[in-house]
Amino acid sequence: MSDIPDEGREEDPCEQCGLCCRIFGNTITPTHTNLYSWIEQGRTDILRHFSAFLEDGSRVNCSDLRPEDLGSVIRVEMLEPDSGTYPTVCPFLRRVTKTRYLCGIHAVKPEMCRNYQPWIWGETYFGRCRALKTRENHYTWRHICE
Repeated sequence: MSDIPDEGREEDPCEQCGLCCRIFGNTITPTHTNLYSWIEQGRTDILRHFSAFLEDGSRVNCSDLRPEDLGSVIRVEMLEPDSGTYPTVCPFLRRVTKTRYLCGIHAVKPEMCRNYQPWIWGETYFGRCRALKTRENHYTWRHICE
């Protein structure tokens, strides 16, 4: 079963250009709820891209976490599983055409990704979003405040 969606939702103005995931994707921070779900689903393919820092000062790859460990997690960072370095783009971003990208874990993506909507937040957070430019400022803060 693929986590990649066929098409965007009609009410979703995202143009699936992948720009936000290429720029901010390396800063993804899953919630404890995300981690718990992935652990329960056996999604080590996702978990292996994250390291958890625990109360005792240790660091563990999230694919080695158990649900009972989550209470001691104080911070989670995305790290390349093989090198331990910070990635430059989201490792789950999949290029499907020359100008179209999709989330490889769309069905179970982290809450921060699911809630990210620059066409609603406007230039305050991400002025380079193509959806802002093509929507005639309909979804920007500037329009809302007028």
